Amino acid sequence: MTTVQRNFSKLRLFWVGMTILGLFDPTLAFQNSYHCSIGAPVTKPLLNPLWMVTTNNEEDEAQKLLDRAAQLRAEIAQAEGKTLEQVQDEAKRKKDDEKRRIEQADRQRDAAKAQHNQSKDPGSYLVQVPNTVDDMVRQAARAVERAFQDGITRQTVRFNLVTENQSATEENEWPGGARQMYREAGKPLTDALLREIRAPTKKVDEMVQERRLAPTVKAQDIWDFDGSALHTAEAAEGASADIQALVFPNTDTKYLDDISKISEAMGSRLFLLVNPFWRNVDSWSFNLLAPGAKRKAQEVVFDQGFNETYSLMVFQVRGENCVAVKAYPYDWQLFAFREDDYYVNQESILRLGSTKEEPTSALVTELINSRPEFKDTRTMRQMKKNIQR
Repeated sequence: MTTVQRNFSKLRLFWVGMTILGLFDPTLAFQNSYHCSIGAPVTKPLLNPLWMVTTNNEEDEAQKLLDRAAQLRAEIAQAEGKTLEQVQDEAKRKKDDEKRRIEQADRQRDAAKAQHNQSKDPGSYLVQVPNTVDDMVRQAARAVERAFQDGITRQTVRFNLVTENQSATEENEWPGGARQMYREAGKPLTDALLREIRAPTKKVDEMVQERRLAPTVKAQDIWDFDGSALHTAEAAEGASADIQALVFPNTDTKYLDDISKISEAMGSRLFLLVNPFWRNVDSWSFNLLAPGAKRKAQEVVFDQGFNETYSLMVFQVRGENCVAVKAYPYDWQLFAFREDDYYVNQESILRLGSTKEEPTSALVTELINSRPEFKDTRTMRQMKKNIQR
């Protein structure tokens, strides 16, 4: 017998022993290959029956493997204070859990594919949940640029305020208030955004080399106690491509005056409001000291555009962690996190749907209730998982 034949014989014995022990399932081993080509005919690989043929000597060696495995299981049972049957049941349960996990992943992938095929909204597959801060900034920059190319020069951007070491979908309480929010999130996010955006107003098809250079970004505090500031990106190609962003403006009438002056000075150039402390014109309640503030806000902000071209919202509905992403020109895309049923500290992101208007809790609750993955509440799912353990 040659060396190659001996090695092949040993390999065959190994897989025979693993199969007999229940530690290897040929159908699972080839399962991933079924899905390597989406939409292609699925043909299960035919296992050559010759690989299962063994000689008497090989059967003896296989029996030795079985005996050794039984001995190992007995040692494990003794070390953990369990019976041999318990150890065998645990091994079988892990194998069954892995098989169910693969089947569940297949069902989720098929459902997502079907949902994308049925949806007429391109945002359903073009807009995804960003993982990192850099992902969020780039996603926002592309949305702003698309809107600017469509002639929208006054825009609002709302980041999920996180630090550079956090994921894009984490939540912060900010005990230090607006000053901490600006120092640790608002300022670095705005600077990163302005370095990414290119918004030329002249010679759009020229000065390509200059446009590749990063702009010089400067920040000027407005009121230190409320974290507000004006950021300016001075473009390498000249002032015609400069961008300004007002960070954390609030409903004080001073900011309405500032917005009006900056907007007039910027002309056709891009002017952004970053995470303003208002949602709509109704945020300006009646104020005896500024009786015309609401009307002025309507004229200065909402009549001039300043539509949200990018927004990343992180919130909870029915105890589930949810995310809503608005990236111009697409509708709001709604997602929810779902923990893995078999692995600890692992989650998947499930797309719930989309909406043209800013999502409400009632809408997201309805979408979550319609999904079989969320039939049980998060607490109930955790209780069931603990019982299974």
